[in-house]
Amino acid sequence: MSELKKRYGLFTAICMVVGIVIGSGVFFKAQNILETTGGNMLQGILAWIIGGVIMLSCILAFSVLAQKYEKVNGVVDYAEMTIGSKYGYFVGWFMTFLYYPTMTSVLAWLSARYLLTFICSANPDFTMYISVDEGGAVFGPECFVLAGFFLVLSFAINALSPKIAGKVQVSTTVIKLIPLLLMAVIGTIYGFTHPVSETASQSVLQANFSQDVQSWDLLFPAVVATAFAYEGWIIATSINAELKNSKKNLPIALITGGIVIIAVYIFYFIGVSGGADTDSLIKIGANVAFTNVFGDTLGNILNLFVAISCMGTLNGLMLGCTRGLYSISVRGYGPRPKIFSQVDKETNMPVNSAVVAALLVAFWLVYFFGANLFAGKPWFGVFSFDSSELPIVTTYAFYIPIFISFMKKAKDVSPVKRFVLPAFAIIGSAAMVGMAIYAHGIKPYLAAAENGEFSCPVLFYLIVFAAIMLAGVFFMDKKKNSAK
Repeated sequence: MSELKKRYGLFTAICMVVGIVIGSGVFFKAQNILETTGGNMLQGILAWIIGGVIMLSCILAFSVLAQKYEKVNGVVDYAEMTIGSKYGYFVGWFMTFLYYPTMTSVLAWLSARYLLTFICSANPDFTMYISVDEGGAVFGPECFVLAGFFLVLSFAINALSPKIAGKVQVSTTVIKLIPLLLMAVIGTIYGFTHPVSETASQSVLQANFSQDVQSWDLLFPAVVATAFAYEGWIIATSINAELKNSKKNLPIALITGGIVIIAVYIFYFIGVSGGADTDSLIKIGANVAFTNVFGDTLGNILNLFVAISCMGTLNGLMLGCTRGLYSISVRGYGPRPKIFSQVDKETNMPVNSAVVAALLVAFWLVYFFGANLFAGKPWFGVFSFDSSELPIVTTYAFYIPIFISFMKKAKDVSPVKRFVLPAFAIIGSAAMVGMAIYAHGIKPYLAAAENGEFSCPVLFYLIVFAAIMLAGVFFMDKKKNSAK
């Protein structure tokens, strides 16, 4: 086994934080948030703010940890150093087999979806050959096949040339900010000057403060939806072993990137609300705002930027995904640690780990399609859950013991860093878990119970989660000193 080289600088790290997070969620989930809140923009903005505050509280707490600990995979390192090697192993196992591949698979699908949407808008005749819904969104098997191609392409770039992967991350981060900033500025102006979006602009300034609009019943699911849009920053910690001056640069990258993300998301959401009426945004999505504000041609070109944005996020996720099994094996845990801790001499990449990562992403891509996108009955029955949100929320549950243990052990840091920041992170993490249980568990159960049925996606997700973690137990005692 050889060590990974220090090849990434601060700017690349910041681009990775921003690039992984900003990519698809803000486009993909903005529509969901509007639908969840009944089109109320003020409550939608509140959901973005709450989700952003939770993310930033965790970022601030982890930035303190990043100043103290550095090994081969940020969050796994922090779990290991604060609680112990076995807890670190289970965090790494979860990230490797559930968190990384589920997120990466969703991004592969979104990259394909937005690219095909761009092609269909540029050439309407092309819709004859693919499946689209009434709003023009692509969802069929053609999109699934293209998603598989993007998965293979992203894997090849990351496994064969890490330097190119880093450059792709920087360039796509710059590209993806273009449509967001343009919509944030021009869309807001358009909303106050153009009669087409009069309803949308008024909904921001004159929100309906009725009991229904202010209900937690609407806000909780909206905040949980932001979890997908805000998630991904933790993956940037997976390159801490490859980041120059990691203990200094990683905290800077996390905090700077987090602030940029929150600001861009909120202003973009306001801009989109000015670009179209809320009914159109709920039914069709943000695409209608782009075409309304910039015209059919330029608006569709900006949709291409959205597709490139998703590809950049996919690249960043795959970058972290390929290092998942390596981070376990380098500690001597997991299946065949000697094999999966090897680093290729030519590419300086853990190729064996990367191959397993690609297979896992492919599996979860099939699952996502069959459980959430298939037009007929879900392939996995009661075990069909939203793999774009629930695994993300689980990470917040894993964070809580890390923060608590840090508060107990970190006697060499200031009270603010030791108690205040972790306390806010614990509150935010617990709140996200609670809202997810309500949005994906209690609410679906109550709705189904009214019809004499049973539905509780959280329960069946937890069964799958428990099975995956139980499988990890069989490999936790197979530590081999020779694998270090």
